[in-house]
Amino acid sequence: MDLTARTKARVDWVDYAKGFCIIMVVMMHSTLGVEKAAGAEGWMTYVVAFAKPFRMPDFFMISGLFLAQVIDRDWRTYADRKIIHFGYFYVLWLVIQFAFKAPGMIADDGTMGALREFLLAFIDPFGTLWFIFLLPLFFAVTKLLRGVPVWIVWLAAAALETLPIETGWVIPDEFAARFVYFYSGYIFAPLIFRFAARVIERPVEAAAALAVWAVIEGVAVFGGYSELPFVSLGLGMLGAAAVIAFSALLSKSHRLGWLRYCGQNSIVIYLAFFLPMATTRTLLLKTGVIPDLGTISLIVTAVAVVTPILFFWLVRGTRFRFLFERPAWARIERGSARAFAAAE
Repeated sequence: MDLTARTKARVDWVDYAKGFCIIMVVMMHSTLGVEKAAGAEGWMTYVVAFAKPFRMPDFFMISGLFLAQVIDRDWRTYADRKIIHFGYFYVLWLVIQFAFKAPGMIADDGTMGALREFLLAFIDPFGTLWFIFLLPLFFAVTKLLRGVPVWIVWLAAAALETLPIETGWVIPDEFAARFVYFYSGYIFAPLIFRFAARVIERPVEAAAALAVWAVIEGVAVFGGYSELPFVSLGLGMLGAAAVIAFSALLSKSHRLGWLRYCGQNSIVIYLAFFLPMATTRTLLLKTGVIPDLGTISLIVTAVAVVTPILFFWLVRGTRFRFLFERPAWARIERGSARAFAAAE
């Protein structure tokens, strides 16, 4: 395989991995929401449970893969692309989510209670937006720790993951649980890309290894071991490697192009899936046209994934493109002539 082919394969598998992860994230929110509203569980709960150890670890690991290419840039450029970029989308979609949730919040807690929750979201994100809040924090911390030996940072991050940190505040809890995966994506990127290339070269062996991993994952999850200290870290790393291997195999076969496209627009889906998810869930549960909760969860997931993409297509090139493209006034990078920067 020549260099051009390897580069294309690498880009493809990253998009496949992001697509797979964003669908797993939407599936989790959709399934848990349906089951909470119905007061019962469906068969999709087992799929969600199986994916839990690797769902977010792989998402964060992939997010750190290309950091080495930009981490040495000046702070102004770095902050614009890695901190303010995500900050803009967080604030924008926080306001949008609050607009839809406010009536219910006011009914439950009054106007001042709803306003308090909104203001608190600037330091403690609510709903589905915590990933967008945490990601720029990871970028900032990693750059600040640039001068510290990577093995010290990695061991400290791994120790945080194994500790039972449960403050009830999203940011410290999720930072402790996830930073090791983001940092691993950053420092182990060359190894990860070589691993993906090896999978592409040896698909049969990779498929067999994936089967073994699936058995280990299932035993750990359904046997009640997946939340144990060190076990959770090991499953997170193994699961991330499994998703990378699976994605590399897909990139070799050039199948499931729609999944790759979802990966290319994963932030679009992440930002906007909450409304079609809630609407579809309410509609299906109230009408009762589909009695099976697992099937309802699957339909809600599909609608929640597809609708943001359709909406993204609808607003492209219009005055509403600011929903997914950052306008010039929200940029601080010098010398940028672009009026908008896409969500990814």
